[in-house]
Amino acid sequence: MSVKVELRELAERLAEFGFAYLITVGEDRRAHLVAATPALDGDHLVVDGLGRHSTTNAAANHDVTLVWPPTNAGGYSLIVDGTATAGDTSITVRPTRAVLHRPAPGPDGSPCGSDCQPIALTDP
Repeated sequence: MSVKVELRELAERLAEFGFAYLITVGEDRRAHLVAATPALDGDHLVVDGLGRHSTTNAAANHDVTLVWPPTNAGGYSLIVDGTATAGDTSITVRPTRAVLHRPAPGPDGSPCGSDCQPIALTDP
């Protein structure tokens, strides 16, 4: 099932969640994950208060992912992929893809596939 949500609605979706995990990848191809509280600034997400690993990784590899975990069992995670611009202690992310994601239960109740809802990032 897909539910289209425009970029202007991303702020509403973000309000449903608390903190996010920022995932960056260094030149050594190792993932680095930190908890953060991104703020929507126009059509970008700004992540402040970052350390050296996150900003160095974002400068070397501009592709990053933000994951907001579900706020309750069985709820959706919000996943936003984007292109980062690194500062000294912050990064600015231009979202390129966003989706609400959760495991989908199979006929017997066990996890089977996913129940994703893409979020459109551009106006039609």
